[in-house]
Amino acid sequence: MDCPLHDSLLRVHYKGMLLNEEKTVFYDTRVDNQGEPLEFSSGEGMVPEGFEMCVRLMLPGEIALVTCPPDYAYDKFSRPPSVPEGAHVQWEIELLGFEMPKDWTGLNFQEIMDEAEKIRVTGNRLFKAGKFELAKAKYEKVLREFNHVNPQTDEEGKVFLDTRNSLHLNVAACFLKMGECRKSIDACNKVLDATPVHAKALYRRGMAYMAAGDFEEARSDFQMMIKVDKSSEPDATAALAKLKKQEQEVERKARKQFKGLFDKKPGEIAEVQVEDRAGGEITDENQKNDLSAPLLERDDSRHCNEADGGQYGMGWFYSLWPSGRRTFSALGLDRCTIL
Repeated sequence: MDCPLHDSLLRVHYKGMLLNEEKTVFYDTRVDNQGEPLEFSSGEGMVPEGFEMCVRLMLPGEIALVTCPPDYAYDKFSRPPSVPEGAHVQWEIELLGFEMPKDWTGLNFQEIMDEAEKIRVTGNRLFKAGKFELAKAKYEKVLREFNHVNPQTDEEGKVFLDTRNSLHLNVAACFLKMGECRKSIDACNKVLDATPVHAKALYRRGMAYMAAGDFEEARSDFQMMIKVDKSSEPDATAALAKLKKQEQEVERKARKQFKGLFDKKPGEIAEVQVEDRAGGEITDENQKNDLSAPLLERDDSRHCNEADGGQYGMGWFYSLWPSGRRTFSALGLDRCTIL
C-alpha cells in the first residue's frame, strides 16, 4: 500500500507547536532528537491519537500540517512540560518511510506462532498500561490471521487451539475492563464451544455474568469450575464469596429503596420512598399521589398470565429499577400479589 494504513514501523520528522500567537515550538526532532527521526510502531499508543491518525494517511515524503484539539493531542497522552492542559497544538509532520508488518504467507507453522506471540506480548503490554482498546485490536488481529492457519499434526493442532483460546480470553478481559459484559461473555463462549471444560473460560465468563448482574449464571460457572478442575477451587471459592457479598449488597439496596413495600398484606398498597433525580426524597403529598395513581390504573396488568408461564407483569417496577425481576426472586417474592 502507498499509505501505512495497517500497523507498521514508521519513521517521521516532526515539529510540535502551540496554537498561540507566537506559535511556540515545544519539540522538534531535528533539534531535540539530535537530528534523528522518530521511529514508532502504529497501533501501540506510542504517540497521540491525532498524530497517528494523520500519519496513517500520508505518503512517504509527504509533509503535513496537522491542527489537533486537546482530546486527540496531549490531554489523553503524556504531555510535554511546556504544553499546558487543554492546549490545541499543531504538528508539522514529514513521513520519511514505513515498514509493513511481515506477511504470514509462506511461513511455516512455528514461524507463524512466533509472529503471533510477538503481537500477543505487545497486546499484553498495552493491557497492563490500561490501553484496553488497543490491546484488544492486537489480539483480534492475530485471531483474524488464524483464520488462514491450518495445523498439519495433532501437536500443532493442540498448540494452535491453546493459543487461540488464550487470545479469545484476552479479548474477553479487554471487553470486561471496558464495561462490555455481554461481549466479554460472547468471547468466553467461543472458548467453551471448543473446550467445554476450560476452567479459566468459566471463571472469566462467571466474572462477566456477575458484572452484568446475572448472579445465577455466575454461580453456575464458578461451581462448574470446581467440577472440571479441582486446582481452580481456591479461585472459584473466592469468586463465590465475592458473588454472595454482591448479592447481599443488591438486596440491601433494594430493601432500602423500597422500604415498607413488602410489609403490607396482600391487597394493601404500601408507600414507597421515592427519590428525585438529585437524590433527595420527595415529600410533597401531591407528588406522591401523582406517582401512585398510575399503579392503580394499570392494576389489571399485574394478574398472572398463564401463557407467560405464571409470571406477573411488573412494568412499573422495571421503570424504577431494571433489575426488578432478579430482586423479586432474590427476596422470595417472584409471585408477589401485593397489588
